[in-house]
Amino acid sequence: MNFNIAEFECSYGTSIQLPSSTIQEIVFSGRSNVGKSSLINKILNRKSLAKVSATPGKTATINFFRLREVRFVDLPGYGYAKVSQAEKKRWAELVEGYFNQNRNISLIIQIIDIRHSPSVNDIDMINYLYNEKLPFIIALTKLDKLNKTQRIERLTSIASELSAYDNIKLYPCSSINGDGIDEIRKLIETYVEKHNS
Repeated sequence: MNFNIAEFECSYGTSIQLPSSTIQEIVFSGRSNVGKSSLINKILNRKSLAKVSATPGKTATINFFRLREVRFVDLPGYGYAKVSQAEKKRWAELVEGYFNQNRNISLIIQIIDIRHSPSVNDIDMINYLYNEKLPFIIALTKLDKLNKTQRIERLTSIASELSAYDNIKLYPCSSINGDGIDEIRKLIETYVEKHNS
């Protein structure tokens, strides 16, 4: 798969606007300010294809990025306290509407900041993905912020906190120095091939 050829395709603010799922989709999900856009950019070897905002809660749409073989789908970040209830409700409808459609999903990359325990919203999302038997992995971002000892401690802690889920897969990574990015690219390729077979 060529990760170097990608372009922004479109954004949608309501689920009724979403286009048909004509090719496989790789979905990125996580709380606000967890590094979703930065991770997408790193995987695609781009600096600003997915817009990175310094303001949490800024991404209020589902954004589609087109590669030759697949689409990357960037879901709006959840869990930002300063967003109004009406806006939170719209986001929830948008994300639920996306998943309730007959989407051609190959893999969901659920993103958690490795420095922190999964939030209530993270657990809610993981519960949904797990109970619906959707294909997902967990990318643990911001690995570069920790030293070697801290990395081991946090990985052990998060694995313990998520031990209720059988065979959960954790992938530490950094959008700054590229640690773990090649492994995530290979996983995407594996899930796409598996979906094709």
